[in-house]
Amino acid sequence: MGLACYLTFNGQCEEAMNFYARCLGTQINELHRFSDMPGGEVSEECKNQIMHANLSYKGTVLMASDSPPEMGYDGVHKGYAISVNVDNIQDAETVFAALSEGANVTMPIGEQFWAARFGMLTDKYGIDWIVNCEKEAS
Repeated sequence: MGLACYLTFNGQCEEAMNFYARCLGTQINELHRFSDMPGGEVSEECKNQIMHANLSYKGTVLMASDSPPEMGYDGVHKGYAISVNVDNIQDAETVFAALSEGANVTMPIGEQFWAARFGMLTDKYGIDWIVNCEKEAS
């Protein structure tokens, strides 16, 4: 059994997942469009939108899709954040800088009493991210 985060977008899923793959130094594992569904009638409006996509990062999976118009996407992404836990300070700073492109940085990355590096932001797609690098045990 596993636990994964699933994000929903309003037509920006492919762009967002490509951005996240680049920021995390990984690649998209799957990307299926609504038009790929066998036998399904798909509106012209959403045929090129993403029905399902996923990428992997250090043993975890991030999944996403676009919300078809009939699902009533409201654009609200609050009450959670995606936490990226990295192994070293350089990776923390690299990932944070990449995710910061077009973002609202709510806590700049820096050393904290609990972490070698910690920072928070809301990315250009409205998704909240936390980047964390633990301090080495003393």
